[in-house]
This record gives sequence, C-alpha cells and structure tokens, in this order.
Amino acid sequence: MVTKRIFLGNTEESLLLCGEQDANLKAIEQKHGVQIFARSSNLAVRGNARKVDLAIATLEELKQQVHTMRHEKHLNISSQSFSEEIRHGTKSFGYDEIVVSATGKSIRPMSANQKKYVDAILKSDMTLGVGPAGTGKTFLAVACALRDWQAAKISRIVLTRPVVEAGEKLGFLPGDLHDKINPYLKPLYDAFQTLLGPERFRICKEDETIEIVPLAYMRGRTLDNAFVILDEAQNTTPEQMKMFLTRMGSRSKVVITGDITQIDLEFKKKSGFVEALRILKNIPEIQMVQFAGED
Repeated sequence: MVTKRIFLGNTEESLLLCGEQDANLKAIEQKHGVQIFARSSNLAVRGNARKVDLAIATLEELKQQVHTMRHEKHLNISSQSFSEEIRHGTKSFGYDEIVVSATGKSIRPMSANQKKYVDAILKSDMTLGVGPAGTGKTFLAVACALRDWQAAKISRIVLTRPVVEAGEKLGFLPGDLHDKINPYLKPLYDAFQTLLGPERFRICKEDETIEIVPLAYMRGRTLDNAFVILDEAQNTTPEQMKMFLTRMGSRSKVVITGDITQIDLEFKKKSGFVEALRILKNIPEIQMVQFAGED
C-alpha cells in the first residue's frame, strides 16, 4: 500500500474537481480501487501502487480540464455537471459539443484521440481514422457530418462501405436490392437513427439528403458539396480505394475509417486502406488519426 498526494487549486476549482458530496472522488475510488481522502489543500490517494498512479493521473487530468474550462473558456459550470460526467464514466467535459442527439444528449469526444479526430475532420478535406472497433470512428464522423449539414456547409451526406462478409457465407439473400444490402449497411443506419431519430432519418433518406449506398455504386459519380464517409475501408481493394478517392468533388469533405486488424478480403488480396495509409501519409492536407484500445 502506498499513499500519494495531489495539490488542489483555488476553492472553486477544488469543489468542481471533487463534485457535490465528493461524487467525483467516489467514482474514481470505485473505478480504480483506491481510497481518496480530502484535505484542506490536497487529496491523499491510498492503495496499490499501480492503481494509485492511475487514479492520480485521472485526477491530474480532471484538474487540468477544470482549470481550462474556468480560465480559458470562461464557462459558468457547476460541480453537479462534473459529477454527472464522472458518474457516467466519461471525461468529455473538457471538449466541445459536436451535435445534440434526438434524445437531447450532448455528443462530444470522450478522449484525446477522439478530440484530435474531430478537429481533423472539421479542419481538413480528407481524414483517415484507423483503430479498433468501438473507438467512435464512424459515430463521430456521422456526428461531424450532421454538424456541417445543420450549418449548411454541405448539402448532402453520403455513407458507403464495401459489401464483404466477415468470415461466414450467407448465401443468396431474399428480397429486392434494398433488402439484400440492408444487413451490410445496418451499422450506418444505427448511427443516424441514434442522432436524428427514426422519423427524421426516414425523411432525410427519402429526399436523399442522406444517402447510404454500397461502395460498388459509387463508380462514375462525382460528389460535390457533400460529406462522404467510407466505413470499413480495410475491406476495400486498392482499385476500389482509388475509385472512391476520385469521387471527391468541389466543396466536399471525405472521412475514411477502418481497422487494419480486421481485414476480411479473400485470397490474401491487398487492402486498399493499407495502401492509402502508406501513400497518403506525407500529404499535409490529409489528416490521419490512430486510435487505441483506451479510446
């Protein structure tokens, strides 16, 4: 057992850091398996050495974010707002809101890499997000697309992904074209339904403000004034990736996401996403963001 201390700032920042009735400290205690004791000018953290170091790192990050929000952004925030964020396991209160979901939830980055990714999307014409599943690559790209659309920066949103089965063969699927491709595009539908709500998403899809199509249907098109997202890009061939990249028209923005550890291409084909990462990595106007498991 070891004990380490972290020194607090002024009274107002200390209250925000600890939360109402020390709710933030209790959440950190539960998360890291340590004990935290509040003193007049510092916090004492006691427990296993590794766990104490993790808890101290979390407290230092929260302390910095509290200071930033109070002194750089001049935000009027309460200790309760911080407590709510900590209780839900997020550290996103230091980052700007992207959009508000259909249920009124504030959508914002929850890690430094997610913040870097969102900034890259908003500032660059082309962004490549690389990392494991669950890191928010597609969801945050959809949120940024909706933000640009609501701000009238683009006139439509186009989402696409290669139709590749992950390991097992499903055989012939019944129904018309929409019925056949719908299972492959369902993850993209889910993101929009969460952010827009089912009814508004249906209306946007019907008037083609939002278009979700298989990658094969992108050939021959030039997409002007659009926000284009290519999901599951690791399953594209180099020819498909080249075809997709040349679809970009004027006043358009492109986001490409993929996980190079989950390539489902057959016959040991090269991944177009891997090739794109290699070829485009030294172009200043193209941003690449690498996610990790902690995201």
